[in-house]
Amino acid sequence: MPDNTLSRPAKMPHNFRRAAILFAGGPAPAANAVISAAATSFLRNDIEVVGIKHGYSKLLEFAPGNELVEGRDYITMDHKMLRRTRNSQGIMIGTARANPGKHISHPSHLADEERSAPLKTVYEALRSIGVDLLVSIGGDDTLKTANKFKMYQERLPLDAHRIPVVHLPKTIDNDYRGIDFTFGYFTAVDFLANEVRNLLADAEANRSYFLAESMGRSAGWLAYGVAIAGEASLVISVEDIIGKYRSMEETVDPETGEKKTRPVMNMKEVIPRIVATLTTREREGKEYGVIVIAEGLAEFLPSSYLEGVDRDEHGHINISAINLHSVFSDLVAKEYHRQTGRERKVNALQLGYEARCAKPHAFDVMLGSQLGVGAYRALVEERLDGVMVSVSGQLQLEYVPFGDLVDPETLVTVVRYIEPESDFQQLTRFLETYVDS
Repeated sequence: MPDNTLSRPAKMPHNFRRAAILFAGGPAPAANAVISAAATSFLRNDIEVVGIKHGYSKLLEFAPGNELVEGRDYITMDHKMLRRTRNSQGIMIGTARANPGKHISHPSHLADEERSAPLKTVYEALRSIGVDLLVSIGGDDTLKTANKFKMYQERLPLDAHRIPVVHLPKTIDNDYRGIDFTFGYFTAVDFLANEVRNLLADAEANRSYFLAESMGRSAGWLAYGVAIAGEASLVISVEDIIGKYRSMEETVDPETGEKKTRPVMNMKEVIPRIVATLTTREREGKEYGVIVIAEGLAEFLPSSYLEGVDRDEHGHINISAINLHSVFSDLVAKEYHRQTGRERKVNALQLGYEARCAKPHAFDVMLGSQLGVGAYRALVEERLDGVMVSVSGQLQLEYVPFGDLVDPETLVTVVRYIEPESDFQQLTRFLETYVDS
């Protein structure tokens, strides 16, 4: 057995002077645990730390005559400002969705000066304040940006200064390839599950139903977790739109006239399936319940529901313009009346935003802290560049190369869905209201 278990980790020799920490995309509980643990690790090993304010937005404004200003565009982090911050709410350096890699969708685009200009601006902005290490924290879009930033630097002259970059995965959606659970997921699940339990009490008192749309754009991890912990009557996510619940729709590109087919929900099967939960519960003497649907189902709506809906710079449908929960609740109420001849109140609401800055739970603080420390260990101890920090088992650190997570041709990431027929998915089916199929 080693005799130094109570000794601090040995300092690693290095020639790094200043590390930058940047957070982009939507908030997540335990964000400050990640930032604080990373910053503390660098500071304790004699590396200065700056926190870039509001994602890439300030860096992209950099230009000769418009240099970065301390306090406005970045902050110098020290031990005093970091005290007791790992359990705090919010994001101490702010966030934004600015995307300097949005014009790069193939490696060849990096040779185009106009397309790669935002990445050049980011590089020059960081160098202007002496940054020689970068910690990127964010979702899959931010991971793609970190990869493009690394690739941009690979094309610089051999004598140019390189800024090694590591990425720390963040999303309450938990749909990240390369890690089992992302920080903030369990806090968000618990927070929203408590709301579902409150809704159940309300629904029982009023003999009504709530149809709650949960955040989770691409996969059903959050919706499923909320349904399990909140004791919902039924949960439906994108992973469930298979078999008879899926159909194909032919569309025409308005600009090119090209015909395409896309998978859509078979509404004639999905809506009656939800109503089957209501009528089954009635036969069991339960005239109330909560149905949870994942917001990602909006991507599977037939085109007639998406007319006039725009997309963001990442190609995502503007879900807030659809009001999926209202669409579903109206259809469910009408189908229930059609089947039974009776009225049944189905209240629609959306869950998610209120959980993104909730007070982090212990596990998320532990996980986030390990990811933050992992950023230091990857960059300084392991001298890695272009890796995502991950954990497994007893918070064992792992470093996953960007190349294992990002398609080398399209430069996009792969969503980690709930595996069909997995024990996690089956857990929900065992716990929710049984319906004869």
